Amino acid sequence: MGKPALILASQSPRRRVILSLMLIPFETVSVVTNETLDPSHSIEENVTRIALEKAEAAKVLLPDQGRNIIILAADTVVAKGNRILGKPEGFDEAFSMLKSLQNRSHRVYTGFVLLYGHKTHSECVSTTVEFEPMSDNEIKRYLLSEKPYDKAGAYGIQDPLIACHVRRIEGCYYNVVGLPISRVCKSLKTFF
Repeated sequence: MGKPALILASQSPRRRVILSLMLIPFETVSVVTNETLDPSHSIEENVTRIALEKAEAAKVLLPDQGRNIIILAADTVVAKGNRILGKPEGFDEAFSMLKSLQNRSHRVYTGFVLLYGHKTHSECVSTTVEFEPMSDNEIKRYLLSEKPYDKAGAYGIQDPLIACHVRRIEGCYYNVVGLPISRVCKSLKTFF
């Protein structure tokens, strides 16, 4: 049947760039799912469930043409203690989120799922990030220049103005960007 084709179920340009680091060909499919967090479940359970919903939505979109495919989907959230910071609604919420992350550590969780036929692999990876304090003006400047409203926690660790304020990171850097590539790579090896 040949090597399976890899499909990334994501609209994120950052996930596409990270996955391309593996140097294996893949296609992308854009999916829209609810992404609602269930407060009765853990953060890990929520992000892996949402990733599974994305993968299953992609599977429905892909007609079975006898192709041998692996679908990869992921979901990332930022958490300050037990409070989950998703994608901000606008400037004010983004400002409030970034202000709350100053001078303390927070965790970034990415759940990812691989679907291959009837086989499913799901995993959650977390990374701890700590910022140097940013002034209100630095936060405003960052928000106005980068407009990070499509990013959990209202920031992208790879963005120039944020990169200058990362004091410490413990765990996978790429996980903070949106895909823990080393774990995805290790998991994919079992399918190829």
